[in-house]
Amino acid sequence: MHTSNVSAHWNGEGLEFVGVDARGREISMGGYNIKPGQMLLMALAGCMGMDVLSILQKKKQKISDFDVQVTAEQPDNYPRPFQTISLHFVVKGEGIEAKAIQRAIDLSHDKYCVVGQSLNSNIEFKTTFTIEPA
Repeated sequence: MHTSNVSAHWNGEGLEFVGVDARGREISMGGYNIKPGQMLLMALAGCMGMDVLSILQKKKQKISDFDVQVTAEQPDNYPRPFQTISLHFVVKGEGIEAKAIQRAIDLSHDKYCVVGQSLNSNIEFKTTFTIEPA
């Protein structure tokens, strides 16, 4: 079994923390920085984005640009867990196959993305994509 270690240290001001990963890289969160919930959404976008891009490259899709946009819905009352997360993948390139994109998204969501697999199963996930010319 693999073990991951990170930490979050209060910087002494307001509710600002500095997160540190296992390699010592830092990121500021809270206060005027990125909110932890938004970091979670960015982690999901990055995780699925890396999976999908890697799978498409292995399928010899000629991609010139790639973007993942995330929209999430939360209730107004605390603890405000995400209820719906929608990911939209924008893939630019020539001769891109829609079937290949959908398969890559499905594999990432259902099998590979550790972030998506770790989120509550009560969250409704929606995925869409757009193919744009290079």
